[in-house]
Amino acid sequence: MDADIRKFILPGWLWIAIFSLSVLGQISTTPAPQSSRALSDNPVEDKVQTLRLNSKLMSREMPYRVILPPGYSALKFKEPGYSVIYLLHGLTGHFDNWTDRTKLAEYSATHKFIIVTPEGDNGWYTDSSTISNDKYESYIIKELIPEIDKTFRTIPDRDHRAIAGLSMGGYGGLKFGLKYPEMFSLAGSFSGALKAASYSEKTIGPRGKTVDAILGAENSETRNANDIFKMIREISSEKIKSLPFLYIDCGTEDFLFDSNREFVTLLVEKKVRHEYRQLPGAHNWIYWNAQVKEFLEVAGSRLKK
Repeated sequence: MDADIRKFILPGWLWIAIFSLSVLGQISTTPAPQSSRALSDNPVEDKVQTLRLNSKLMSREMPYRVILPPGYSALKFKEPGYSVIYLLHGLTGHFDNWTDRTKLAEYSATHKFIIVTPEGDNGWYTDSSTISNDKYESYIIKELIPEIDKTFRTIPDRDHRAIAGLSMGGYGGLKFGLKYPEMFSLAGSFSGALKAASYSEKTIGPRGKTVDAILGAENSETRNANDIFKMIREISSEKIKSLPFLYIDCGTEDFLFDSNREFVTLLVEKKVRHEYRQLPGAHNWIYWNAQVKEFLEVAGSRLKK
């Protein structure tokens, strides 16, 4: 149900077994992206394509991956088209994390979605206030999404498009949903760094440098325009009706747990349609591997057939 806080509890022995396998703070080693992916003997791998978009906004080529649904055909005259889910990576991550670090390609085999994983570098999915060619928000909205709709057999409308991500990407996913409700009917966050607009080198240490480079000085125009807490606090009741459905989850052992709870409390106060899940888990790939599978189920029920 909307605005529910759901708590998932598994037996203690099972979580001990899971956490014994966990490796915290894993950083992906990213192979050089290819213009296309060679076919293999693995049908799951065959439907994963690595592509590049020559971005005018970014003044460089931007890699991304596409996971095609079972039975996909590129023939434009075939109907129907497919819904699209955009999945955003986290800080220090890259576009290939979702396919390399989770079983996303395997999970997607039971769904009729096209899944796109863009490159976001450490750009916080925001147009930089200090680096003219780092327009990560505009790149995704104005270049990547139109390119996907032109290249693949999508249904290019709000009802058939979702966006979500982990950590930095969770912030990005919700931000895109709030800023562009006409483009997305579902926006999601896993372990989201939802207070990104308040981060700086002063408040969170060295990693805050990446935020300062994108959002600028404290109380800058860019920070204020990309503060999702501020967006919700100031939203009108009429605008609330137009928002996409918001999905949020966070592990109870995650260092971002409290800020996620704070954001959800604000959603409840403002009567914003959402689903929130909290369950045992930390800020790692074991958690995200499990939750992206859950999100695909949510998308299956929320995106228009």
